[in-house]
Amino acid sequence: MTAPADQRTADDIATLRSWIESCGPGGMVFFGGAGVSTESGIPDFRSTGGLYSHSQKYSYPPETMVSHSFFEAHPQEFFQFYFDRMIAPEAKPNQAHKKLAELEQRGVCRAVITQNIDGLHQVAGSRNVYELHGSVHRNYCTGCKRFFNLEETMQLHQAATDGVPRCPDCDAIVKPDVVLYEEPLDEEVITGAVQAIAQAELLVVAGTSLVVYPAAGLLRYFQGDKLAIVNLSPTSADKSADLCINAKVGEVFGW
Repeated sequence: MTAPADQRTADDIATLRSWIESCGPGGMVFFGGAGVSTESGIPDFRSTGGLYSHSQKYSYPPETMVSHSFFEAHPQEFFQFYFDRMIAPEAKPNQAHKKLAELEQRGVCRAVITQNIDGLHQVAGSRNVYELHGSVHRNYCTGCKRFFNLEETMQLHQAATDGVPRCPDCDAIVKPDVVLYEEPLDEEVITGAVQAIAQAELLVVAGTSLVVYPAAGLLRYFQGDKLAIVNLSPTSADKSADLCINAKVGEVFGW
């Protein structure tokens, strides 16, 4: 007789937790996507209620507005969308962020590799974090390269009559250090992420549908013992995984 789905999920969660707890020093690496932060109130991109579902409010599709060429040609519209939909300064780390920070402090989690730009892993206490798509907390003047944190950039945005944050030193646009479409990923970040994945005995992939490349392609560097995938919906890598759990990331990491 087949166990009920809820019981199977509970059993699978228990299995993953036992794998994590039995890892050697630095044996686990976590690879996360938007689903890690949805429980902190940050919308993902493609689900109902996600970032792309609000496209009717704007004159351009969201995919267009988060491209480098759009940023260059239409900075006012870019920043309207960016500050409306892509930052969540009030968001707090959830159970998954906190557990991963704890696992790092205990020497279990070697690294967190994230596709998110919200910085919540660091707020929770994780230190070895590879941000594949950058961070809203880092912003740079496109002219003199002066650094601005998120709060400062928001103040510049609010003070500007057109909503475009500009450097008080040279008047050039202040650009968020996030990877837009048409922009390459940071090579140092990619190198670090690849090395971490290659050294992992357990790779936990969570909150991502694995459709965004080149980030999703990093999984091919995993040579360890166990691959676990935690996502509400199936992913393209499920057939390669040793364990698949269709549940919220915070639920799985809530111990």
